[in-house]
Amino acid sequence: MGEWDSDILGDGFEQLTLPLGKDAEGEVVATLVRAHPHPGARLFGELRDTDVLYVHGWSDYFFQVDLARFFTDRGALFYALDLRRYGRSLRPGQAPGYVAALDVYDADIAAAVDAMGTAREGRRLVLLGHSTGGLTLTLWSARHPGVADALVLNSPWLELQLGPLGRQAFAPLVNARARFDPLGTHPVVDLGFYTRAQRELGTLPESPDGWRPAQGFPTHPGWLAVIIAGHARVASGVEVGCPTLVLLSARSTVALSWNDAIRETDSVLVVDDIARAATRIARTVTIARIEGALHDVFLSQPAARDAAYAALERGLTALR
Repeated sequence: MGEWDSDILGDGFEQLTLPLGKDAEGEVVATLVRAHPHPGARLFGELRDTDVLYVHGWSDYFFQVDLARFFTDRGALFYALDLRRYGRSLRPGQAPGYVAALDVYDADIAAAVDAMGTAREGRRLVLLGHSTGGLTLTLWSARHPGVADALVLNSPWLELQLGPLGRQAFAPLVNARARFDPLGTHPVVDLGFYTRAQRELGTLPESPDGWRPAQGFPTHPGWLAVIIAGHARVASGVEVGCPTLVLLSARSTVALSWNDAIRETDSVLVVDDIARAATRIARTVTIARIEGALHDVFLSQPAARDAAYAALERGLTALR
């Protein structure tokens, strides 16, 4: 394992490259980012015995400084993982975000947890996942019960936007194409509205080229088949083995043209379907619906953002 180095987020953040071998497209790495802890809170904060590991969503990477500071101000050690082929971990010539199975990320997460040293030090581990990262951590936790002490999901992608019946009808078509053309192309369906909403609200910083395209990464049949299989596993019921908090917008917007409601709703997922799916992942699930929130509740307008952090504060207290 290498050495911690400076990070693009500047003072107070460092990154560590986690080598994961090679595949057909070359070197594979994940990247662990850590936020320097708040000195006083490390001694007296209510989360001083806690490590947090954040995993981003599709077409994304870690940049949420305020979220990191929420935890370090309470004494936690905060880490974020850019998975293979995303953000800091994306290498030239790689298909961004592509994997042939979600359990491939077991290696990324294991390397991160090992570098964090949580198990060696006997500290509590809180996993925090957004969107596709929420699906990834849900399934990972179900395969590794007892590792995490709590799971926090920020608009997790637990169900396809077509709903359960649409997913079941669509899956055979996707699986058939995935078998003979896994890296084929799909039509672009992301109209860029979610990115526009964040930019208009001032919650999205400028990203390095290619790390977070306005209309998302290109999607491929092999990847979509993997996601749908993950949704089917959730629908059949899994057990993550720890108390779980799910944060969602109160409402969704599906639009073919821009309208102002997109600035205060989830324009990516159907949140009612996600709320229903969330009841199938753990024995203890708390669902908080945030009025006026975007798909990433922590990048919403100020009132919704404050409500999301308040819900997170209450949820962490209950999860302890």
